[in-house]
Amino acid sequence: MKSFYYFVAIILFATACTIEKTDYDSELIIEVPNQEQFEEMLQTSQSGYTISIESSDGKLYKGYNAIRVKIKNTNTLEEITNAKVMMLPLFKTNDGNTIGTCPATNQLLYSSKEKYYEGYIIFTQENRDHQWDLLFQMIIDEQQISYQSTVKVAVQSNKNLNMTTFVGYDEVEYTIALAAPSAPRVAENELVACIYKRNAFVVIDGKNDEELFNVFTTADNYILHLDPRMPEPSMGNHSSPNNKDLIQAQDKRYYGTVNYTMTGNWTLNFILENHQGRILKGTKVPTDFTPGVEGVKSELHIDILF
Repeated sequence: MKSFYYFVAIILFATACTIEKTDYDSELIIEVPNQEQFEEMLQTSQSGYTISIESSDGKLYKGYNAIRVKIKNTNTLEEITNAKVMMLPLFKTNDGNTIGTCPATNQLLYSSKEKYYEGYIIFTQENRDHQWDLLFQMIIDEQQISYQSTVKVAVQSNKNLNMTTFVGYDEVEYTIALAAPSAPRVAENELVACIYKRNAFVVIDGKNDEELFNVFTTADNYILHLDPRMPEPSMGNHSSPNNKDLIQAQDKRYYGTVNYTMTGNWTLNFILENHQGRILKGTKVPTDFTPGVEGVKSELHIDILF
């Protein structure tokens, strides 16, 4: 009898893989930007220093963007290693009024090995009818230098770097952005995410106020529970083994493991739990194999495609 049920399960799975399968090949990115290839996107020379600001491929997208800043003495070309570098994204109207910001590494850290200051920005929307500015405030050899420039933020076409913004059950606004992998493999992949919460007490009043550095703070010591599934009817809502929930590391980002057993449409179903054990958002999803029926997604989820 067991052999009979096993045979039926195999037939159901084979049938499911022919049901309403989405042609995701047409959606796949032909060329995924190399996150290790950084190019200069901004440069300024002030007070005897040359400041170069780099991003992946020299571009910025909605979601996670790694940022590098290099500072040199313009005359001697000596690398400046002891500067304080503050970074603040500003969302502005076309007439110049600041109406928002987004999660970012406010004070960049210096990498003595790579010889640059590093951080990241999570742009929550594209330019559209408004503009994004980047404000850098630096103290270099006791000199204060301020540099601000308008930048273009493009649509994020790589669904593996998707993000979501939501209000938790505690009535706090949260942002979860995927930082890696940008190009997943059919294997166990390290999954990296940034989790921020918004400080409701900081009011944006159209000024470049120092308080804007405190609009977003990292959500510390939370757990992001993970249940990846292929929700399409053709895939039967199946999951994969050896996945690990995301836990915060010393660099403030969250690390876990997602096991992609095949290419296609995946949904990362999440449950966000704070340091007190309270569930802030997300629901458990059914584990049933459902050929021909679209899988139910968590209240908190991010869709993936590779």
